[in-house]
Amino acid sequence: MTDPQPTITPQTLAAFADAWNRHDLDALMGFMHDDCLFHAVAGPDLLGRTFSGRAEVSDGFKAAWTNFPDAAWLDGDHFVVGDRGVSESTFKGTKADGSRIEARMVDVFTFKDGKILVKNAYRKDRPALAA
Repeated sequence: MTDPQPTITPQTLAAFADAWNRHDLDALMGFMHDDCLFHAVAGPDLLGRTFSGRAEVSDGFKAAWTNFPDAAWLDGDHFVVGDRGVSESTFKGTKADGSRIEARMVDVFTFKDGKILVKNAYRKDRPALAA
């Protein structure tokens, strides 16, 4: 008899969001599948910038805290249906020039083998708030 595959739940996505707010890269990568993809909110392509594989995804995640050292994802709401899930939150962060972003966003997930295979991030394109 084989062990059942671990299941992603809304509580899993809440724990993933908590790791983002702690800026805990090791914890975040523990949620990610070996073949993971991260589609960032911005970039040159249709899906923003795509980071592929654990090393690139890790670099992409770190870039969020480089660009916004005080980055926070607040008011999270999470749901899962089969091998897909969504997290909705309010992103808040301050850039080096002092301008601030506060906008609603969603992450759309695809799961495989009890891990996050794809994290596809979308954020409202709200003008920066004054410093």
